[in-house]
Amino acid sequence: MGQLKQYVAGLSAAFGAFCLGAALGWSGPMEKPVTDGKAYCFSVSRDDWGWITSLLTLGAACMCIPIGILIGLFGRKLVMLVLVFPFLIGWCCIIWASSVYVMFVGRFIIGACGGAFCVTAPMYTTEIAEVAIRGIMGCFFQLWIVHGILYGFGVGALCKPKTVNILCGILPIIFFIIFIWMPESPVFLVQKEKSERADKAMKWLRGKDADYSADMNAMVAESKKEKPKVLEGMMRKASVMGMCISITLMFLQQFTGINAIIFYATSIFQDAGTGLSPDWCTVILGIAQVIATILAILSIEKAGRKMLLLVSAAVMGITTLVMAIFFQWLKDSDVGWLPVLATCLFIVGFSIGFGPVPWLIMAELFAEDVKPVCGAIAGTCNWLFAFCVTKCFPLCLDAFGAAATFCAFAVISFLACVFIFFLVPETKGKTLNEIQEKLGS
Repeated sequence: MGQLKQYVAGLSAAFGAFCLGAALGWSGPMEKPVTDGKAYCFSVSRDDWGWITSLLTLGAACMCIPIGILIGLFGRKLVMLVLVFPFLIGWCCIIWASSVYVMFVGRFIIGACGGAFCVTAPMYTTEIAEVAIRGIMGCFFQLWIVHGILYGFGVGALCKPKTVNILCGILPIIFFIIFIWMPESPVFLVQKEKSERADKAMKWLRGKDADYSADMNAMVAESKKEKPKVLEGMMRKASVMGMCISITLMFLQQFTGINAIIFYATSIFQDAGTGLSPDWCTVILGIAQVIATILAILSIEKAGRKMLLLVSAAVMGITTLVMAIFFQWLKDSDVGWLPVLATCLFIVGFSIGFGPVPWLIMAELFAEDVKPVCGAIAGTCNWLFAFCVTKCFPLCLDAFGAAATFCAFAVISFLACVFIFFLVPETKGKTLNEIQEKLGS
């Protein structure tokens, strides 16, 4: 029963990722109606659309560091609940946009809220989970993101643009209604010397009859340690190693091409001449992503983080290489199914490893005293990398062609295999203190 409640709390917190995923998925099916002038009463150029898609990632990058400070001051739960209100404002800007600049503002705000959830929700889920299920719960964020992307693809294929905006805009309200009943992170409560509330939260999460004294003692001991200044904590060898590994994984997650493919999936399939409806091709893509993420969650405590990352990078490298070959030599052949298959397999590869694992490892690599700041820095880097990819992807397509662009993604994926094999530690089944000792040794 205790594990069930931990799953419920973790899934509830990570539902913020569903809201973010819907905003990510929104870009694919909405590109054509927005740029064709069917969705709004004003015109949107190709360059404007590039900013509309990429401003979400820039907003997320701007919010990650401030949110790291806020959750350390006010707690994980309160901050996530408050984020609902700007999230709604952002969607109101999209729904009732009177100019392209209002859309810019709306996407930036939505991205800022999504970036805040990227830091807060994984931290919350790893802090409420016992070690045996921490890996599974650490994947909840990515699980909800891919379901949100599928939701965005699905409503985009089935509904008119304004209805799509409304159906995406109501999701933060659903999050608020669900998450308000969940407990605050016991780790935060212990840090603020609210031991009674922490004990109450642990009883709810683990069950009244569960023996969680060892976990509580570890939290109390950690909170009573002499706290070095944040800068001193970040200069520890374990923290430096954790930052290098985490930021590199975030770089590889984005520069292997995931957000470029998600944001521009509809136009990729259209340019490939698949013969299928581009909107429904993206739905197939979303379904593949959901299935693969579920498989990753089921296997992460058996296969381990490192193995999933290696398999993920290899699959992404092979499939983006196939895409490069298709656009270079096979585009005029009768193999329109090939880019759909390759892209689906790319999504599967990403989802079993590079989707959930970098965020999980980010929450596992840092000691409690530096986790909010280091996690925020890693999250900021991730979204800055995503901004670069989404803004530059259409420019690279125009300047160098699809073949060269996908070939670059393939090269980065194969380099990722080398980095993972030699430098990424396995964190499966290890406590946070054991991971720190390994990084610092």
